[in-house]
Amino acid sequence: MGIARTVQHFLENRGVTYDVLTHRPTSHALATARACHVSQDALAKGILIRRKDGYLLAVLPASRKVRLADLGAWLDEPVALATEAEVAQVFADCEPGSVPPVAGAYGLSGVVDDSLEGFDHIYFEAGDHRTLLHVTRRGFHKLMVDLPHAPISAPIH
Repeated sequence: MGIARTVQHFLENRGVTYDVLTHRPTSHALATARACHVSQDALAKGILIRRKDGYLLAVLPASRKVRLADLGAWLDEPVALATEAEVAQVFADCEPGSVPPVAGAYGLSGVVDDSLEGFDHIYFEAGDHRTLLHVTRRGFHKLMVDLPHAPISAPIH
C-alpha cells in the first residue's frame, strides 16, 4: 500500500519533504521503531479519541501511552478511545490499525504531546504497517502548526 494518498497530499500541500523507509510488517509503533532502528521517543503515533462532538487525534511518541484522564481534564470533557471500526472509518485509505499522526490531513482536531518536542528528526507511519516517513523538526512543525501542545501521556512500562 505505501503512503496513504491523504497523507501524501497533506505533506505536499504543506511543502514538507520526507524520506521513506520500508520495513518488515509490524503490529504496533514500538515494533516499528525497533524494526527501523529509530528512537521510540522520536516515532510519532496517532491515537484516535472519541469526544462528545466528534474525534480528536492525540499525537504522541511510540514510547508513551495517552492518559485519557489528563486529556479529558485538558479538554474539560470526558473522552474515550475510538473503536477499531471508528478508526477504520476515519482512516479509510489506511490499513486497519495504521493511524498516521497528521490530524489536519483527515480534517481532525488534535493535540501534540509535549514530549515530542526537541527532536531533530521525527518518524511516523504513512498509512500501512510497512512504510515509515522521516521528516525534520521543521517539517514536523509544519504538519502540526495548527495543533496545541499539552502533557497528555505517560511512559509505557
